[in-house]
Amino acid sequence: MKEYFIRRLLLVPVTMIGVTFLVFLITRAAPGGPLERAMMEAQVATEGGGSGGGQSQAGGLSEETIEANEEEFGYDKPVFVAYLQWLGLWSRERAISKSEYYQRGEDSLGSELITDSDNETIVVLKGVGREVFVQKKDSGTGIGKAFYVDKPEESLRGNGWRVRVESPDDRKARWARREGKDKELAPDYKYRAVLYQPKFSGVLQGDFGESKQFGDPVLSLIRSRIPVALYFGILTAIITYAVCLPLGILKAIKHRTFIDNASSVLIFIGYSVPGFALGALMVVYLGARTGWFPMFGLDSPELANLPWWSWDRLLDRAHHTVLPLISYVVGSFAFLTMMMKNSLMDNLAADYVRTAVAKGVNYRRAVFKHAFRNSIIPVASTLGQLITILVGGSILIESVFDIQGFGLLQFQALQGRDTPVIMGTLTIAAFLLVVGNILSDFIVAMIDPRVKFN
Repeated sequence: MKEYFIRRLLLVPVTMIGVTFLVFLITRAAPGGPLERAMMEAQVATEGGGSGGGQSQAGGLSEETIEANEEEFGYDKPVFVAYLQWLGLWSRERAISKSEYYQRGEDSLGSELITDSDNETIVVLKGVGREVFVQKKDSGTGIGKAFYVDKPEESLRGNGWRVRVESPDDRKARWARREGKDKELAPDYKYRAVLYQPKFSGVLQGDFGESKQFGDPVLSLIRSRIPVALYFGILTAIITYAVCLPLGILKAIKHRTFIDNASSVLIFIGYSVPGFALGALMVVYLGARTGWFPMFGLDSPELANLPWWSWDRLLDRAHHTVLPLISYVVGSFAFLTMMMKNSLMDNLAADYVRTAVAKGVNYRRAVFKHAFRNSIIPVASTLGQLITILVGGSILIESVFDIQGFGLLQFQALQGRDTPVIMGTLTIAAFLLVVGNILSDFIVAMIDPRVKFN
Protein backbone atom coordinates (compact mmCIF):
# COMPACT_ATOMS: atom_id res chain seq x y z
CA MET A 1 0.00 0.00 0.00
CA LYS A 2 2.87 2.33 0.76
CA GLU A 3 4.22 2.06 -2.77
CA TYR A 4 0.76 2.80 -4.23
CA PHE A 5 0.35 6.06 -2.30
CA ILE A 6 3.92 7.11 -3.04
CA ARG A 7 3.18 6.71 -6.75
CA ARG A 8 -0.05 8.68 -6.35
CA LEU A 9 1.77 11.49 -4.55
CA LEU A 10 4.44 11.59 -7.25
CA LEU A 11 1.70 12.06 -9.83
CA VAL A 12 0.39 15.17 -8.06
CA PRO A 13 3.03 17.57 -9.50
CA VAL A 14 2.59 16.07 -13.00
CA THR A 15 -1.18 16.48 -12.80
CA MET A 16 -0.89 20.04 -11.51
CA ILE A 17 1.50 21.00 -14.30
CA GLY A 18 -0.82 19.52 -16.92
CA VAL A 19 -3.93 21.26 -15.56
CA THR A 20 -2.34 24.66 -14.98
CA PHE A 21 -0.51 24.68 -18.32
CA LEU A 22 -3.72 23.85 -20.19
CA VAL A 23 -5.62 26.67 -18.48
CA PHE A 24 -2.65 28.99 -18.98
CA LEU A 25 -2.84 28.29 -22.73
CA ILE A 26 -6.58 28.99 -22.71
CA THR A 27 -6.16 32.31 -20.89
CA ARG A 28 -3.49 33.33 -23.40
CA ALA A 29 -5.58 32.37 -26.43
CA ALA A 30 -8.98 33.59 -25.24
CA PRO A 31 -9.95 37.14 -26.23
CA GLY A 32 -10.46 39.80 -23.61
CA GLY A 33 -7.26 39.22 -21.64
CA PRO A 34 -5.86 41.73 -19.11
CA LEU A 35 -3.90 43.65 -21.75
CA GLU A 36 -6.88 43.92 -24.11
CA ARG A 37 -9.13 44.90 -21.21
CA ALA A 38 -6.72 47.66 -20.11
CA MET A 39 -6.55 48.99 -23.67
CA MET A 40 -10.35 48.94 -24.00
CA GLU A 41 -10.84 50.79 -20.70
CA ALA A 42 -8.24 53.36 -21.69
CA GLN A 43 -9.93 53.84 -25.06
CA VAL A 44 -13.33 54.34 -23.40
CA ALA A 45 -11.79 56.84 -20.98
CA THR A 46 -10.11 58.68 -23.84
CA GLU A 47 -13.32 58.87 -25.86
CA GLY A 48 -15.29 59.98 -22.82
CA GLY A 49 -12.80 62.63 -21.76
CA GLY A 50 -12.03 63.93 -25.22
CA SER A 51 -8.61 64.31 -26.72
CA GLY A 52 -5.88 65.36 -24.35
CA GLY A 53 -2.24 66.14 -24.44
CA GLY A 54 0.48 63.52 -24.64
CA GLN A 55 1.20 60.88 -27.17
CA SER A 56 -0.91 57.74 -26.95
CA GLN A 57 -0.97 54.48 -28.84
CA ALA A 58 -3.67 51.95 -29.68
CA GLY A 59 -6.40 51.73 -27.11
CA GLY A 60 -5.48 55.07 -25.56
CA LEU A 61 -2.46 53.64 -23.74
CA SER A 62 1.08 54.84 -24.23
CA GLU A 63 3.52 52.35 -25.70
CA GLU A 64 5.48 52.34 -22.44
CA THR A 65 2.35 51.29 -20.52
CA ILE A 66 1.49 48.61 -23.07
CA GLU A 67 5.02 47.20 -22.87
CA ALA A 68 4.91 47.25 -19.06
CA ASN A 69 1.66 45.21 -19.12
CA GLU A 70 3.14 42.79 -21.64
CA GLU A 71 6.17 42.24 -19.44
CA GLU A 72 4.03 41.82 -16.31
CA PHE A 73 1.82 39.12 -17.85
CA GLY A 74 4.53 37.55 -20.02
CA TYR A 75 2.99 38.48 -23.37
CA ASP A 76 6.41 39.58 -24.63
CA LYS A 77 7.72 36.03 -24.15
CA PRO A 78 6.87 32.69 -25.80
CA VAL A 79 4.02 30.95 -24.02
CA PHE A 80 6.24 28.22 -22.54
CA VAL A 81 8.69 30.77 -21.12
CA ALA A 82 5.80 32.82 -19.71
CA TYR A 83 4.41 29.69 -18.04
CA LEU A 84 7.79 28.92 -16.48
CA GLN A 85 7.91 32.51 -15.21
CA TRP A 86 4.47 32.04 -13.65
CA LEU A 87 5.70 28.83 -12.01
CA GLY A 88 8.83 30.58 -10.77
CA LEU A 89 11.29 28.44 -12.75
CA TRP A 90 12.33 31.26 -15.12
CA SER A 91 13.56 34.63 -13.96
CA ARG A 92 11.53 37.79 -14.52
CA GLU A 93 12.87 41.24 -15.29
CA ARG A 94 12.18 43.44 -12.28
CA ALA A 95 12.93 47.08 -11.48
CA ILE A 96 13.12 47.82 -15.19
CA SER A 97 14.54 51.11 -16.44
CA LYS A 98 14.69 51.86 -20.15
CA SER A 99 16.48 54.54 -22.12
CA GLU A 100 16.91 55.18 -25.81
CA TYR A 101 20.24 56.42 -27.13
CA TYR A 102 21.19 57.96 -30.43
CA GLN A 103 23.64 56.69 -32.98
CA ARG A 104 25.18 59.96 -34.16
CA GLY A 105 27.98 58.51 -36.18
CA GLU A 106 30.26 55.56 -36.45
CA ASP A 107 32.81 56.93 -34.04
CA SER A 108 30.66 59.18 -31.87
CA LEU A 109 28.60 57.96 -28.92
CA GLY A 110 25.26 59.26 -27.70
CA SER A 111 24.56 59.24 -23.98
CA GLU A 112 21.56 58.88 -21.73
CA LEU A 113 21.00 58.72 -17.97
CA ILE A 114 19.05 56.02 -16.15
CA THR A 115 18.19 56.22 -12.46
CA ASP A 116 17.81 52.91 -10.62
CA SER A 117 14.58 52.10 -8.81
CA ASP A 118 16.21 52.90 -5.47
CA ASN A 119 16.85 56.46 -6.72
CA GLU A 120 20.38 56.28 -5.36
CA THR A 121 22.40 55.19 -8.36
CA ILE A 122 22.79 56.90 -11.72
CA VAL A 123 23.81 54.87 -14.74
CA VAL A 124 25.39 56.72 -17.65
CA LEU A 125 24.87 54.89 -20.94
CA LYS A 126 26.71 55.60 -24.16
CA GLY A 127 26.52 53.35 -27.14
CA VAL A 128 26.70 52.59 -30.80
CA GLY A 129 24.46 49.77 -31.99
CA ARG A 130 24.45 46.88 -29.56
CA GLU A 131 27.67 48.02 -27.87
CA VAL A 132 27.04 49.99 -24.72
CA PHE A 133 29.41 51.81 -22.39
CA VAL A 134 28.05 51.80 -18.82
CA GLN A 135 29.19 53.91 -15.90
CA LYS A 136 27.50 53.52 -12.53
CA LYS A 137 27.74 56.43 -10.12
CA ASP A 138 26.48 56.86 -6.62
CA SER A 139 24.20 59.89 -6.58
CA GLY A 140 25.67 61.10 -3.30
CA THR A 141 29.40 60.75 -3.91
CA GLY A 142 29.48 60.80 -7.69
CA ILE A 143 32.10 58.04 -7.54
CA GLY A 144 31.58 54.96 -9.65
CA LYS A 145 33.19 52.46 -11.95
CA ALA A 146 33.00 52.43 -15.72
CA PHE A 147 33.05 49.27 -17.75
CA TYR A 148 32.25 48.13 -21.23
CA VAL A 149 29.26 45.95 -22.16
CA ASP A 150 29.37 44.37 -25.58
CA LYS A 151 26.80 41.59 -25.07
CA PRO A 152 23.12 41.60 -24.14
CA GLU A 153 22.33 40.21 -20.69
CA GLU A 154 25.75 41.28 -19.42
CA SER A 155 25.97 41.44 -15.62
CA LEU A 156 26.92 44.75 -14.05
CA ARG A 157 29.84 43.46 -12.01
CA GLY A 158 28.05 41.36 -9.40
CA ASN A 159 25.59 43.99 -8.18
CA GLY A 160 22.52 42.17 -9.49
CA TRP A 161 21.82 44.50 -12.41
CA ARG A 162 21.91 43.53 -16.04
CA VAL A 163 21.79 45.40 -19.32
CA ARG A 164 19.85 44.25 -22.36
CA VAL A 165 20.10 46.15 -25.63
CA GLU A 166 17.16 46.29 -28.04
CA SER A 167 17.86 47.21 -31.64
CA PRO A 168 15.34 49.08 -33.82
CA ASP A 169 14.63 45.81 -35.64
CA ASP A 170 13.90 44.05 -32.33
CA ARG A 171 11.45 46.76 -31.34
CA LYS A 172 9.75 46.72 -34.73
CA ALA A 173 9.29 42.94 -34.49
CA ARG A 174 7.72 43.35 -31.04
CA TRP A 175 5.38 46.06 -32.36
CA ALA A 176 4.37 43.88 -35.32
CA ARG A 177 3.65 40.91 -33.03
CA ARG A 178 1.51 43.07 -30.76
CA GLU A 179 -0.40 44.86 -33.51
CA GLY A 180 -0.67 41.89 -35.88
CA LYS A 181 0.79 43.88 -38.76
CA ASP A 182 3.90 43.81 -40.92
CA LYS A 183 6.92 45.25 -39.17
CA GLU A 184 7.64 47.44 -42.19
CA LEU A 185 4.70 49.55 -41.01
CA ALA A 186 6.19 50.03 -37.55
CA PRO A 187 7.37 53.48 -36.40
CA ASP A 188 11.02 54.42 -36.47
CA TYR A 189 12.76 53.29 -33.32
CA LYS A 190 16.16 53.97 -31.80
CA TYR A 191 18.47 51.64 -29.95
CA ARG A 192 17.35 51.18 -26.37
CA ALA A 193 19.21 49.97 -23.31
CA VAL A 194 17.15 48.13 -20.71
CA LEU A 195 18.48 47.98 -17.18
CA TYR A 196 16.85 45.32 -14.96
CA GLN A 197 17.31 42.88 -12.12
CA PRO A 198 16.55 39.18 -12.75
CA LYS A 199 14.33 37.69 -10.08
CA PHE A 200 12.56 34.35 -9.67
CA SER A 201 9.03 35.23 -8.63
CA GLY A 202 6.22 32.75 -9.19
CA VAL A 203 4.03 30.09 -7.64
CA LEU A 204 6.95 28.14 -6.21
CA GLN A 205 8.06 31.30 -4.41
CA GLY A 206 4.53 31.93 -3.10
CA ASP A 207 3.83 34.75 -5.57
CA PHE A 208 0.64 34.29 -7.59
CA GLY A 209 0.85 37.79 -9.02
CA GLU A 210 -1.35 40.80 -8.43
CA SER A 211 -5.00 41.16 -9.33
CA LYS A 212 -5.61 43.91 -11.86
CA GLN A 213 -9.29 44.04 -10.91
CA PHE A 214 -8.86 44.38 -7.14
CA GLY A 215 -5.32 45.78 -7.01
CA ASP A 216 -4.24 43.32 -4.29
CA PRO A 217 -1.92 40.29 -4.34
CA VAL A 218 -3.79 37.18 -5.41
CA LEU A 219 -2.67 35.19 -2.38
CA SER A 220 -4.02 37.82 0.03
CA LEU A 221 -7.36 37.84 -1.83
CA ILE A 222 -7.64 34.06 -1.55
CA ARG A 223 -6.58 34.15 2.09
CA SER A 224 -9.31 36.70 2.88
CA ARG A 225 -12.01 34.51 1.25
CA ILE A 226 -10.97 31.17 2.79
CA PRO A 227 -12.60 31.77 6.23
CA VAL A 228 -16.02 32.30 4.62
CA ALA A 229 -15.59 29.20 2.48
CA LEU A 230 -14.50 27.15 5.50
CA TYR A 231 -17.44 28.45 7.53
CA PHE A 232 -20.06 27.30 5.03
CA GLY A 233 -18.12 24.22 4.00
CA ILE A 234 -17.83 22.84 7.53
CA LEU A 235 -21.45 23.59 8.37
CA THR A 236 -22.64 22.02 5.11
CA ALA A 237 -20.58 18.87 5.68
CA ILE A 238 -21.72 18.46 9.30
CA ILE A 239 -25.42 18.95 8.51
CA THR A 240 -25.35 16.80 5.38
CA TYR A 241 -23.71 13.77 7.00
CA ALA A 242 -25.63 14.19 10.27
CA VAL A 243 -28.95 14.09 8.40
CA CYS A 244 -28.24 11.79 5.46
CA LEU A 245 -26.64 8.84 7.27
CA PRO A 246 -29.43 8.32 9.85
CA LEU A 247 -32.08 9.05 7.19
CA GLY A 248 -30.54 6.53 4.80
CA ILE A 249 -30.50 3.87 7.54
CA LEU A 250 -34.11 4.65 8.44
CA LYS A 251 -35.23 4.44 4.80
CA ALA A 252 -33.47 1.08 4.36
CA ILE A 253 -35.13 -0.38 7.45
CA LYS A 254 -38.54 1.13 6.61
CA HIS A 255 -38.35 0.34 2.90
CA ARG A 256 -41.63 0.88 0.99
CA THR A 257 -43.38 2.33 4.02
CA PHE A 258 -44.92 5.77 4.35
CA ILE A 259 -41.73 7.13 5.96
CA ASP A 260 -39.61 5.91 3.06
CA ASN A 261 -41.95 7.24 0.36
CA ALA A 262 -42.56 10.62 2.00
CA SER A 263 -38.88 11.25 2.67
CA SER A 264 -38.03 10.25 -0.92
CA VAL A 265 -40.49 12.81 -2.28
CA LEU A 266 -39.06 15.54 -0.07
CA ILE A 267 -35.38 14.89 -0.80
CA PHE A 268 -35.92 14.60 -4.54
CA ILE A 269 -37.89 17.84 -4.59
CA GLY A 270 -34.92 19.45 -2.87
CA TYR A 271 -32.56 17.80 -5.34
CA SER A 272 -34.53 19.04 -8.35
CA VAL A 273 -34.57 22.67 -7.20
CA PRO A 274 -31.25 24.47 -7.87
CA GLY A 275 -29.76 25.99 -4.74
CA PHE A 276 -29.40 29.45 -6.26
CA ALA A 277 -33.04 29.43 -7.46
CA LEU A 278 -34.25 28.43 -4.00
CA GLY A 279 -32.02 31.15 -2.55
CA ALA A 280 -33.51 33.78 -4.83
CA LEU A 281 -37.05 32.75 -3.82
CA MET A 282 -36.18 32.87 -0.12
CA VAL A 283 -34.56 36.29 -0.51
CA VAL A 284 -37.76 37.63 -2.06
CA TYR A 285 -40.36 35.98 0.18
CA LEU A 286 -38.52 35.43 3.49
CA GLY A 287 -36.26 38.46 3.26
CA ALA A 288 -37.75 41.33 1.27
CA ARG A 289 -41.48 40.74 1.84
CA THR A 290 -41.66 39.36 5.36
CA GLY A 291 -38.39 40.74 6.73
CA TRP A 292 -37.76 37.56 8.72
CA PHE A 293 -34.19 37.13 7.48
CA PRO A 294 -31.46 39.44 6.14
CA MET A 295 -31.20 39.51 2.36
CA PHE A 296 -27.42 39.68 1.87
CA GLY A 297 -24.06 39.54 3.61
CA LEU A 298 -22.97 37.74 6.76
CA ASP A 299 -22.98 40.60 9.25
CA SER A 300 -25.12 43.62 9.99
CA PRO A 301 -23.20 46.88 9.45
CA GLU A 302 -23.96 48.12 12.97
CA LEU A 303 -22.45 44.96 14.53
CA ALA A 304 -19.49 44.45 12.19
CA ASN A 305 -17.05 46.12 14.61
CA LEU A 306 -17.91 43.86 17.54
CA PRO A 307 -15.59 40.93 18.40
CA TRP A 308 -16.65 37.77 16.60
CA TRP A 309 -17.08 35.89 19.89
CA SER A 310 -19.57 38.40 21.34
CA TRP A 311 -23.07 37.02 21.82
CA ASP A 312 -24.78 39.68 19.72
CA ARG A 313 -22.34 39.11 16.85
CA LEU A 314 -22.82 35.32 16.99
CA LEU A 315 -26.61 35.63 16.93
CA ASP A 316 -26.43 38.08 14.06
CA ARG A 317 -24.11 35.78 12.10
CA ALA A 318 -26.44 32.82 12.70
CA HIS A 319 -29.40 34.92 11.52
CA HIS A 320 -27.55 35.78 8.29
CA THR A 321 -26.46 32.16 7.81
CA VAL A 322 -29.88 30.46 7.73
CA LEU A 323 -30.95 31.18 4.15
CA PRO A 324 -27.56 30.62 2.44
CA LEU A 325 -27.01 27.41 4.42
CA ILE A 326 -30.40 26.02 3.35
CA SER A 327 -29.46 26.77 -0.26
CA TYR A 328 -26.14 24.98 0.18
CA VAL A 329 -27.42 21.76 1.77
CA VAL A 330 -30.81 21.22 0.14
CA GLY A 331 -29.41 19.74 -3.05
CA SER A 332 -26.90 17.42 -1.39
CA PHE A 333 -29.34 15.33 0.66
CA ALA A 334 -30.64 13.09 -2.11
CA PHE A 335 -27.35 11.66 -3.36
CA LEU A 336 -25.87 10.78 0.03
CA THR A 337 -29.15 9.53 1.51
CA MET A 338 -29.90 7.21 -1.41
CA MET A 339 -26.31 5.95 -1.46
CA MET A 340 -26.56 5.04 2.22
CA LYS A 341 -29.98 3.43 1.79
CA ASN A 342 -29.11 1.33 -1.27
CA SER A 343 -25.77 0.18 0.17
CA LEU A 344 -27.38 -0.87 3.45
CA MET A 345 -30.22 -2.70 1.69
CA ASP A 346 -27.71 -4.65 -0.41
CA ASN A 347 -25.86 -5.75 2.71
CA LEU A 348 -29.04 -6.58 4.63
CA ALA A 349 -29.94 -8.95 1.82
CA ALA A 350 -26.50 -10.58 1.84
CA ASP A 351 -25.98 -14.14 3.05
CA TYR A 352 -23.75 -13.23 5.99
CA VAL A 353 -26.49 -11.03 7.53
CA ARG A 354 -29.18 -13.68 7.07
CA THR A 355 -26.83 -16.23 8.59
CA ALA A 356 -26.21 -13.99 11.61
CA VAL A 357 -29.97 -13.52 12.14
CA ALA A 358 -30.54 -17.28 11.77
CA LYS A 359 -27.97 -17.92 14.50
CA GLY A 360 -29.90 -15.76 16.93
CA VAL A 361 -28.42 -12.28 16.45
CA ASN A 362 -31.18 -9.72 16.92
CA TYR A 363 -32.11 -7.54 13.96
CA ARG A 364 -30.78 -4.30 15.48
CA ARG A 365 -27.36 -5.84 16.11
CA ALA A 366 -27.31 -7.38 12.62
CA VAL A 367 -27.95 -3.96 11.08
CA PHE A 368 -25.46 -1.88 13.05
CA LYS A 369 -22.82 -4.46 13.93
CA HIS A 370 -22.59 -6.39 10.66
CA ALA A 371 -24.26 -4.58 7.74
CA PHE A 372 -23.52 -0.96 8.62
CA ARG A 373 -19.72 -1.27 8.48
CA ASN A 374 -19.75 -2.62 4.94
CA SER A 375 -22.48 -0.19 3.90
CA ILE A 376 -20.46 2.83 4.98
CA ILE A 377 -17.62 2.02 2.54
CA PRO A 378 -19.21 3.73 -0.52
CA VAL A 379 -20.01 6.75 1.65
CA ALA A 380 -16.44 6.81 2.94
CA SER A 381 -15.19 7.12 -0.62
CA THR A 382 -16.73 10.62 -0.72
CA LEU A 383 -15.08 11.81 2.51
CA GLY A 384 -11.88 12.80 0.75
CA GLN A 385 -13.81 15.24 -1.41
CA LEU A 386 -14.83 17.20 1.69
CA ILE A 387 -11.51 19.02 1.40
CA THR A 388 -12.77 20.61 -1.83
CA ILE A 389 -16.16 21.43 -0.32
CA LEU A 390 -14.45 23.32 2.50
CA VAL A 391 -13.00 25.93 0.14
CA GLY A 392 -15.08 25.45 -2.99
CA GLY A 393 -18.17 27.45 -2.22
CA SER A 394 -20.95 28.03 -4.72
CA ILE A 395 -20.59 30.80 -7.28
CA LEU A 396 -24.32 31.29 -7.82
CA ILE A 397 -25.41 31.04 -4.18
CA GLU A 398 -22.70 33.49 -3.09
CA SER A 399 -23.77 35.82 -5.88
CA VAL A 400 -27.43 35.70 -4.78
CA PHE A 401 -26.62 36.46 -1.13
CA ASP A 402 -23.61 38.70 -1.87
CA ILE A 403 -21.30 36.56 0.27
CA GLN A 404 -17.63 37.30 -0.31
CA GLY A 405 -16.49 33.70 -0.54
CA PHE A 406 -14.12 31.66 -2.67
CA GLY A 407 -16.76 30.86 -5.30
CA LEU A 408 -17.70 34.51 -5.82
CA LEU A 409 -14.02 35.41 -6.16
CA GLN A 410 -13.71 32.91 -9.03
CA PHE A 411 -16.83 34.31 -10.67
CA GLN A 412 -15.60 37.91 -10.38
CA ALA A 413 -12.22 36.91 -11.80
CA LEU A 414 -13.87 35.26 -14.82
CA GLN A 415 -16.10 38.26 -15.40
CA GLY A 416 -13.18 40.68 -15.17
CA ARG A 417 -10.77 38.48 -17.20
CA ASP A 418 -8.45 38.71 -14.19
CA THR A 419 -5.87 36.13 -15.31
CA PRO A 420 -3.71 36.08 -12.11
CA VAL A 421 -6.77 35.43 -9.92
CA ILE A 422 -8.13 32.80 -12.34
CA MET A 423 -4.82 30.95 -12.31
CA GLY A 424 -4.43 31.27 -8.54
CA THR A 425 -7.90 30.00 -7.63
CA LEU A 426 -7.69 27.23 -10.22
CA THR A 427 -4.32 26.06 -8.86
CA ILE A 428 -5.64 25.78 -5.32
CA ALA A 429 -8.89 24.11 -6.39
CA ALA A 430 -7.07 21.59 -8.61
CA PHE A 431 -4.55 20.78 -5.88
CA LEU A 432 -7.31 20.16 -3.34
CA LEU A 433 -9.19 17.96 -5.81
CA VAL A 434 -6.14 15.78 -6.43
CA VAL A 435 -5.35 15.53 -2.72
CA GLY A 436 -9.03 14.75 -2.02
CA ASN A 437 -8.94 11.77 -4.40
CA ILE A 438 -5.87 10.41 -2.65
CA LEU A 439 -7.53 10.87 0.75
CA SER A 440 -10.61 9.01 -0.49
CA ASP A 441 -8.48 6.03 -1.51
CA PHE A 442 -6.68 6.11 1.83
CA ILE A 443 -9.94 6.21 3.83
CA VAL A 444 -11.40 3.31 1.85
CA ALA A 445 -8.24 1.28 2.43
CA MET A 446 -8.43 1.96 6.16
CA ILE A 447 -12.11 0.96 6.44
CA ASP A 448 -12.33 -1.93 4.00
CA PRO A 449 -9.89 -4.76 4.85
CA ARG A 450 -10.56 -6.34 1.44
CA VAL A 451 -8.85 -3.46 -0.37
CA LYS A 452 -5.15 -4.01 -1.00
CA PHE A 453 -3.25 -1.50 -3.17
CA ASN A 454 -0.52 -3.72 -4.53
